[in-house]
Amino acid sequence: MLTSSRRRFLFLSTSGLVAGGAAHAQSSTPAVLLEPYYRDLEDEVALPRAPEGPPLALETEITRFAVGSCNNQEGDQSFWQGIASRNPQLFLYIGDNVYGDPGWDGGADLGSLRRAYERLNGHPQFQEFRKTVPMHTVWDDHDYGFNDGGAVFPFKRWSEHIYETFWNSPEDVRGREGVYHARTYGPQGRRVQVILLDTRFQRSPLVPPAPGQTLPVNGRYVPDTSADAQMLGEAQWDWLAEELAKPADLRVVVSSIQVLSDAHLWEGWELMPRERERLYAALGARRGGGLVLLSGDRHVGAIYRKDVPGAAQGLWEMTASSLNRPNASNAEATAREPDADRQGMCVGDANFGEVAVDWAARKVTLTVCRTDGQPLVTRSFGFAA
Repeated sequence: MLTSSRRRFLFLSTSGLVAGGAAHAQSSTPAVLLEPYYRDLEDEVALPRAPEGPPLALETEITRFAVGSCNNQEGDQSFWQGIASRNPQLFLYIGDNVYGDPGWDGGADLGSLRRAYERLNGHPQFQEFRKTVPMHTVWDDHDYGFNDGGAVFPFKRWSEHIYETFWNSPEDVRGREGVYHARTYGPQGRRVQVILLDTRFQRSPLVPPAPGQTLPVNGRYVPDTSADAQMLGEAQWDWLAEELAKPADLRVVVSSIQVLSDAHLWEGWELMPRERERLYAALGARRGGGLVLLSGDRHVGAIYRKDVPGAAQGLWEMTASSLNRPNASNAEATAREPDADRQGMCVGDANFGEVAVDWAARKVTLTVCRTDGQPLVTRSFGFAA
């Protein structure tokens, strides 16, 4: 059995890092050095597990589902009833599903992350929703490792194991590095393909501005135009191409971070322009079907439309964030981030998103709802099979 001091010693000696600061999270520690430690640790600790959720039958014709992100497990959880009030057939929980980094002491055991999942699991509202509504999940930075974290996080395989254990991830997810996956629902002619991307496990470090450099818009980073900048990693790119070659009538592509917006320099695909163009090209080469993007992360909700290659009527994206960590009023959020691609106001209220599909009219309706279920912003668009 490893004592806490032995855990700390192993962490320091294998990583060459100093606890107590964010810099340790930038280590490129070989994961293999930590494998014996984690094998022992798993015998010591009981990893939290969410209740089993109901499956969604693959033949289900999807007409309504919900999406949300950014849930502080210490905060109010009444939003689960608000989402349930819209009667979704499926819920996509797309990142920062807990906040596991506050209180992290730098230890390789990721105790604060495990406790965050335990806290979420202790809420009866979550338990009831989880047992009632089918769910797909993917992570973002705060339930992956550290704020804005990417591939250099040295404990990502242990984090992934904690995640996959809690959510009882399917075998195809457990069998790969990262938590991306896809499923297709519905009969021929009304098939919805849900693709959830992992924008963390292989993402290269973000680039800060040079000393004294003034950013043109609100944010923390500058775009990385280098050829080796990576958002997904080659294995995930290959997988995505295979998924987009499968038949579907409507494709829902989930990215935990925003794709379309150029109105800020916080995390988003705009920070890796070559990778975003690669994504547009991959989506444009899909085997038919309508297309909508879903994202979270930003602590605002909004709907966007942009003209991109391969999207004859424009590419649409809905951002749904956050479930219980709002940081501005609707007016403040709208005013602080002017965006030519945004359709309507920016929602600062705690929110979730809803996607409704009218198969007869071949129409998708996107709605950002306040967490009590009240619709705030709605836009519709048509799609071809």
